[in-house]
Amino acid sequence: MYELPPLSAIRTFLVACRAGSFTAAAHELCVTHGAVSRQIQSLESWLGQNLFEKQGQRMVPTPHAQALAREMSATLESLVEIVQRYGKGETKNSLRVSVPTTLGMRWLIPRLTDFHLNNPDSNIQILTTTTQQQSNHSNFDIAIKRDGLLIDGHQSSFRFLSDHHSVIAAPHLLKEKPLSCLEDFYRHTIFETETRPGHWKEWFSAASFADYRELKRQRFDHFHVTLQGIMDGLGIGVGPISTLSLDIAAGKISVPFGDIMVAHQYYCASTPVGIQKTTLHRKFEDWLITMGNLT
Repeated sequence: MYELPPLSAIRTFLVACRAGSFTAAAHELCVTHGAVSRQIQSLESWLGQNLFEKQGQRMVPTPHAQALAREMSATLESLVEIVQRYGKGETKNSLRVSVPTTLGMRWLIPRLTDFHLNNPDSNIQILTTTTQQQSNHSNFDIAIKRDGLLIDGHQSSFRFLSDHHSVIAAPHLLKEKPLSCLEDFYRHTIFETETRPGHWKEWFSAASFADYRELKRQRFDHFHVTLQGIMDGLGIGVGPISTLSLDIAAGKISVPFGDIMVAHQYYCASTPVGIQKTTLHRKFEDWLITMGNLT
């Protein structure tokens, strides 16, 4: 076993650093000022380093102590996550779900009410990610990814949602500038997304439209930004129809060429190795499959 300072001293030290004084730490921990001082002295003796200095009537953390507190806090958070993952899984009612931003905002979150109706005590924590972000296995229990972007080291993975892309636009924009034939594209601004390259080219190819290079264009870095511009009526884009199905059904988005679909993809749910599948975890997996089938 590695030799470590007392956990009680570490806890007191972290609270004192966050609170900014021994008095505030004592109040938070419901102990005396002297008890806090003794715990800090114990840690200082173990480290051979002063961690607090007197400023007026207060004992405040040194820059060295603040740096130590940041690293200790991160380490303890990781330890807590490990203990929670390997605890009594059947009774755990919290689930961390990593999901791409657009799918989380437009498909998953609006449907969570349905899951909570049958699981009222559940706590589903949504962690949105962009395409470029690398997944940290310690931060989630389930990762939702587009097929082909699966994480390494997953113990299980399954497809639950099929999606296609087509031209999308705001209804009020199409009322002002109808989009009923290919020539009408010259009246609009084409919105492109850096993380989804090639979708317009694929769609124009499927539509047998060869003169698309002269169209007005504007590019955004992520699709959820592109989508906001589309919904505001600033331009038109190519978007995922299943992901946006609720917005389409509500009349917030129109699909003027719904018979031309491209860029087929699946979304998968993966569980990293080391995550204990709880009852809630398995219920959520089953629910994803059901919602995918209903979309």
